[in-house]
Amino acid sequence: MKTAPALHHQPVTLADTATAIRTEGLRKVYQRGQDSLVALEGLDLTVDKGEFFGLLGTNGAGKSTTIGMLTTLVTPTAGSAWVAGHEVSADPVGVKSRIGVVSQANTLDRALTVLDNLAFRGRYFGLSASAARRRALDLLEQLALADKASAKAHHLSGGQARRVMIGRALMHLPEVLFLDEPTAGVDPQAREDLWQIIGSLHEGGQTVVLTTHYLDEAEALCQRLAVIDHGHLLACDTPEAIKATSGAQTVITVRYDAAAEPVADAVRRIPGGPHVVIVDGPNIQVRTTRPDGVLGHLLREGGAAGLTVRDAATTPPSLQTAFLTLTGRDYQP
Repeated sequence: MKTAPALHHQPVTLADTATAIRTEGLRKVYQRGQDSLVALEGLDLTVDKGEFFGLLGTNGAGKSTTIGMLTTLVTPTAGSAWVAGHEVSADPVGVKSRIGVVSQANTLDRALTVLDNLAFRGRYFGLSASAARRRALDLLEQLALADKASAKAHHLSGGQARRVMIGRALMHLPEVLFLDEPTAGVDPQAREDLWQIIGSLHEGGQTVVLTTHYLDEAEALCQRLAVIDHGHLLACDTPEAIKATSGAQTVITVRYDAAAEPVADAVRRIPGGPHVVIVDGPNIQVRTTRPDGVLGHLLREGGAAGLTVRDAATTPPSLQTAFLTLTGRDYQP
């Protein structure tokens, strides 16, 4: 795909508030027969106007449930939420008219052309036929999709379809744009293209709420992140602050040519601890906030035990290690 130009987009000004989204005690419980599943527990969040905000978590963490409630598709069990100054439960129509949503699933009308998918959305929100067509053509040009205007939606690649869905969501100049896993299932180049487009939108003043399970995506795009796990909010801050304040650990990993257990006790006694030591066959992993000298100690102790090092790696504090510290387990999308 050729490089897309900056996406010129002027969202409607939020009425009487600098806050795009606010939630208080937002909760969702799904009933399954006699059983209940708590998908979200007491979420308190504030997203500022013009902010690029991310919801980060593994599959099933509660991200899509949160988006569903904020976009009026899921009814909260308890708590309240306001989007663009309108209470979601009390005024769902007012909320819908002020938001754009790009879902995980491809929801384009396969029987329509790309142009008509956008133009019909504009008509739905009150644009005249000519204004909707002009707006649709302008967006397709900005999204580097002008040559696909007459193509049927089912002829698009995954990345092209996501770009069309973003364009469709922008037809009525929404105040808040929700992107639910927008790069899931697309190839790496299409993912980079989508990053560029989404970043350009934000630079133009668009409030963006992104759900993702890609750590690099969250760190590259989001000004602030809410880390959600099993329905609970674990942290909410800038990526750098989350890494700094979570006690994120450096992870040192060594793989020997035989079982690493003989090294474990000696490693646990390394000065500067406590260190978390995990042994898995020939692999030993040390998680620590004081990593100086740990790798050298692993190499020396391995040699003293007659082991040969096959591989070694040091991972500095990152969102990956912050998640590990917050949840006690590795991040598995």
